[in-house]
Amino acid sequence: MSLNQSPVIPTDSELEILQLLWEHGESSVRFINEKLNHKREVGYTTTLKIMQIMNDKGLVKRNTGQKIHLYKAALQENKAKTTMVNEFITNAFNGSAKELVMHALGHHKATANELEEIKALIQSLEKQS
Repeated sequence: MSLNQSPVIPTDSELEILQLLWEHGESSVRFINEKLNHKREVGYTTTLKIMQIMNDKGLVKRNTGQKIHLYKAALQENKAKTTMVNEFITNAFNGSAKELVMHALGHHKATANELEEIKALIQSLEKQS
């Protein structure tokens, strides 16, 4: 990717496949298709086509060294999530992380443990500034 290109943001279907690859590592299309079918019925050829498109976009890398082609995520999970969140904050919240947090906490019931983790993060960020 050149410096002028914006990062590729995966579609919902692509993100679902990336999450499986991040969790399970290098995998065959059949394995990914079986995992997808635990949630809803997805045809093998649909999964194959999506993964081929993802390979063309640079979201995954295909290992063709064996009879069965194996795919692995080309993006690091944390980097991909950061890119997607930044894009979401820019587009949905006019660049305001505060608005995102206020909206999320106002419309989603956080557990006591989640709130403690959020407080600890805020304290850590306050110490850095």
